[in-house]
Amino acid sequence: MAKINTAERVSVEASDNFVFQRSRLAYCAAAERIGGEVLEIGTGSGYGIELVAPHARRFVTIDKHRPQEELLARGDVTFLEAVVPPLPFRDASFDWVISFQVIEHIRDDRAFVAEIHRVLRPGGRFLVTTPNAPMSLTRNPWHVREYTPEELRRLLLGPFSEVEALGVFGNGKVMDYYEENRRSVERITRFDLLDLQHRLPRWMLQLPYDLLNRLNRRRLLRQNTDLTTSIRMDDYRIGPVGEECFDLFYTAVK
Repeated sequence: MAKINTAERVSVEASDNFVFQRSRLAYCAAAERIGGEVLEIGTGSGYGIELVAPHARRFVTIDKHRPQEELLARGDVTFLEAVVPPLPFRDASFDWVISFQVIEHIRDDRAFVAEIHRVLRPGGRFLVTTPNAPMSLTRNPWHVREYTPEELRRLLLGPFSEVEALGVFGNGKVMDYYEENRRSVERITRFDLLDLQHRLPRWMLQLPYDLLNRLNRRRLLRQNTDLTTSIRMDDYRIGPVGEECFDLFYTAVK
């Protein structure tokens, strides 16, 4: 049986292309914005490091998992292994903090945002992406919560002085894939007559979710190979936040 990778670690597998290209856009957009001393929360598989690290005077990345050995060989990046919050840094240590697809996994999101505010210098910026809740097709049991655009704005405006609210949108090709995926997910969830996806605790759903999600993506690849593999980063764009954006792309200013 083929290995089933968790859906929470974006891979270069062809069936992940829809998500991978969207994730690359976030890193490319960050590379155009960041500077000075930069902290990334959530190293993941590390595919974004080569895009952003060259634009920082110092680049530190932290994750609860040890990074791959080939990443540790990089001399221009400092890797730390830790569970957050809290953050293991002094006050006012960084000019930028970036964190992509992480905040939805954090139980105490207010403490998380407060810690990021603490380690930023005055005028520093926090760039965060997270799924836009209205566009989710089913419950993701790996997520503690998902945010609407207004919910994330209110959370960030707790400690931060201002927030630029942008979103990641897809063109017609991307929306065609999204619709294919929506129909496929509906075919699966129609068997959940007791609405167990919302009734059971998250831990009980994580393994079934990973299995069904991976199998669903691979089936979509087989049935829509040209569409799935043809999606590129340029098929996504960043613009003022709206209900139909896939991800929230917010920058908060200290």
